[in-house]
Amino acid sequence: MSANRIRVLVVDDSAVVRKMISDVLAADPEIEVVGTAVDPYAARDQILALAPDVLTLDLEMPRMDGLTFLRILMEQRPLPVVVMSSLTRNGSEHALEALRLGAVDVLGKPGTSYSIGDLGPQLLAKVKAAAIARLRPFRGTRPAVPATPVVSAAVAGGTAGPWARAPSSGPRSLILLGASTGGTEALREVLTHLPDGLPPIAIVQHIPALFSRAFADRLGTLCSFRVSEARDGDLLERGHAYVAPGNFHLLVVRQGEQYRARVIDGPPVWHQRPAVDLLFKSASDAGAGTNVLAGVLTGMGKDGAEGLLRLREHGAATFSQDEASCVVYGMPRVAWETGASQRQVPLERISEYICRQLEPAGAGHAPLARASP
Repeated sequence: MSANRIRVLVVDDSAVVRKMISDVLAADPEIEVVGTAVDPYAARDQILALAPDVLTLDLEMPRMDGLTFLRILMEQRPLPVVVMSSLTRNGSEHALEALRLGAVDVLGKPGTSYSIGDLGPQLLAKVKAAAIARLRPFRGTRPAVPATPVVSAAVAGGTAGPWARAPSSGPRSLILLGASTGGTEALREVLTHLPDGLPPIAIVQHIPALFSRAFADRLGTLCSFRVSEARDGDLLERGHAYVAPGNFHLLVVRQGEQYRARVIDGPPVWHQRPAVDLLFKSASDAGAGTNVLAGVLTGMGKDGAEGLLRLREHGAATFSQDEASCVVYGMPRVAWETGASQRQVPLERISEYICRQLEPAGAGHAPLARASP
């Protein structure tokens, strides 16, 4: 077998699920299933014996649950992990905790409402992304806590207090963000460092159906402003972030001087639903132009680049996450290389960059990021 194939270990207590996952992966010539394990103890032995490149990991297993195993794994022998989680409220919460602990991505387990036919293309894409992912440092077992928002005195209306509000008006009236692999933690880093009172924020994160609601709810407990899963017809308001529902596209349409959300079905774009490109292009079609600040964060593929370029051509301020801070430098790379992104910004500086873009024209600062020609 080719040494260049991605070596995968499948960990799940269900023999049926192990076979389904293994069959999907083995059918791809770029992937080799080197083994399977029924629980974390068997997985530990298989990891030592087989040295896999990627793990697929069930979270509900006997003897030791998947989260406990993941904590130990990321602390002692970090390895790219794609989590397979049940499509339930508890499953979604556990999957988000797994992402916080260092898992690269999450996917709903196959079952009566989520067939192996639906699973296959997504599983292959996520395993391939995991194989090239840059693992984040181990975050420990403490739950995530709200961070102090980053805000300059000009944006906060003359005060730099930790929960200061942004001005009620400014040169940008809509903020758009798109992300994929590694994006849940990247978005948490950005949003929890932003102040309340900013223009509405519309977000597309490639995430399975049902998981998006838990993701939005968790962000809502950590941020200084409201965060919710977008609903069709929502009026996009200041001090509120809207997350695209999993398996639905999120668009924005203009209504007078404001915007409303459109949540629609439709074919995947770049194999994704929701798709970042559709959000960005809808803002351009709505005539937002110079009223938009848009950025692409970490992720595999090229979703978002075309829409970001269209926005830039219509006067929007655009940016992308820099390579060093990305889990997967795919979407940001395409956005940068095609000229869609005006600047590359390190993850830890994106919130500050957003605030500076909202400042009155002429406010002087040292450069935060590499600018495109």
